[in-house]
Amino acid sequence: MSKICDGRVVIVTGAGRGIGRGHALEFARQGADVVVNDLGGEVDGKGSSLAPAQEVAEEVRALGQRAVVNGDDVSDADGAKRLIDTALAEFGRLDVLVNNAGILRDRMLANMSFEEWDDVIRVHLRGTFAPSHYAAAHWREQSKAGRPVDARIINTTSASGIYGNVGQSNYGAAKAGIAAFTIITAMELARYGVTVNAIAPGAASRMTIPLRQARGVPAPEPGAFDAGAPENVAPLVVWLGSAESAGVTGRVFNVAGGRISVAEGWRRGPGISEEHRWDPAELGGIIPGLVEKAQPNAAMTGKPVRKTD
Repeated sequence: MSKICDGRVVIVTGAGRGIGRGHALEFARQGADVVVNDLGGEVDGKGSSLAPAQEVAEEVRALGQRAVVNGDDVSDADGAKRLIDTALAEFGRLDVLVNNAGILRDRMLANMSFEEWDDVIRVHLRGTFAPSHYAAAHWREQSKAGRPVDARIINTTSASGIYGNVGQSNYGAAKAGIAAFTIITAMELARYGVTVNAIAPGAASRMTIPLRQARGVPAPEPGAFDAGAPENVAPLVVWLGSAESAGVTGRVFNVAGGRISVAEGWRRGPGISEEHRWDPAELGGIIPGLVEKAQPNAAMTGKPVRKTD
């Protein structure tokens, strides 16, 4: 079997369960050594335990690769720095950072507490920024010293962020921020030999199983391909973490089951331009027409909601 990540060192945050665990194990199958980061908390972020990360690290070692456990909070500046330093101290290098850690605190806007807002934004958005900041600083230093850099950051956004989902204004705002963060940092880090991409995964995990059940998504038939298995997301992430992906950066990918697609971001749609400042009273005869001509917003599937007669 080809090992497209032979010799690479990878950090996966939130790697103790679900999608993150799938990433860590597939990177190991493809020849990478792995820093397994996980607080081991509940879906809402409460509690902690190193046990899930330790179990994944043992599975990585059973696949013949080296692994080290890190239990730092990736949204904490000191914790994020320790995470990057762990890879450098244990393995002498860092090639790939996969930002996957996350929590859920779903609530309708009028009922959402400030704590529920802040905690989700902190874990997802700050928890993507902080490790990326220290990894980028390391790779910039390597590049300026004349050492070759072929590094990757792979972030985790969501259909909730790029398409929208009721009851997830905190989570969706964080995930939309991660998509924008991906595009901007890809521009900034290209000069140092670093690519930055993101995935919007669809899978049955602790965070999504209740949502899938609420939408009536059926369980797979025995023996059939399980399109919801979290391991299905890993192949794309591992490819993005390999040397083969050097020409791909600043993109967001939808991935679920056996489906992969490129998410196309905001684009300027129908418009009008005049050489004067608008009078608000004029716009009632203009804006509805522009909206009528525009493509409707996408649903959670990523496809536009078709207008009905």
